[in-house]
Amino acid sequence: MKARNIHGWQVSIAEARQLQEDLACRVSKESEGKPLQLVAGVDISVGRNGTAKAAIIILTYPDMVPIEIKTVNGSPGFPYVPGLLTFREAPLVLAACEKLSFTPDIILVDGQGIAHPRRFGLASHLGILFDIPTIGCAKSRLCGEHEIPEDKAGCYTELLDNGEVIGAVLRTKKGTKPIYVSIGHKCDLETAVKIVLECCRGYRIPQPTRLAHLAAGGEALTNIAG
Repeated sequence: MKARNIHGWQVSIAEARQLQEDLACRVSKESEGKPLQLVAGVDISVGRNGTAKAAIIILTYPDMVPIEIKTVNGSPGFPYVPGLLTFREAPLVLAACEKLSFTPDIILVDGQGIAHPRRFGLASHLGILFDIPTIGCAKSRLCGEHEIPEDKAGCYTELLDNGEVIGAVLRTKKGTKPIYVSIGHKCDLETAVKIVLECCRGYRIPQPTRLAHLAAGGEALTNIAG
């Protein structure tokens, strides 16, 4: 799976922000309606020594059986700047994706989609680069305000920023903190919430990003091809 060469990664902080502003208008907030067979999860872990490990895992849908996982180690070439984590993390994620034998129908990303100050977080960026549906599944909020959803799996409230709905604050499991689901690309919010819930399988975090998180953290996963 190879990304489109839309822009380079050796950019300044100001140039990175401008790229997000320019590319945000390309995001599609509508689902294509195609059936899902393969779902991917993406995550990256940065160690205390500054090295990082990106992981992407592909699972069958709706069974959630892992069939392929790829990881890449490296050093981020961009400083840590809130709202610009894509430029720190994406090059390693892209390198991991290029090693895949399968192409997923949708990617769940441990990060933001349009629930971002410039409406262009990592999930949206990857969606544009690969021209593939993506969903942001973040564990914390980057921007916006919301009410607390009812403590019952499947309940959610809208995440709002200046009156605009930018995501859903979704309770995936009773007694746990909600997660922040947002449109990445080519997927409407209602569909995104439905897919995330179907992928959770009793966990707070959906299986694709949960397993990608474990792999990025260095944990060995069994029964995975590739």
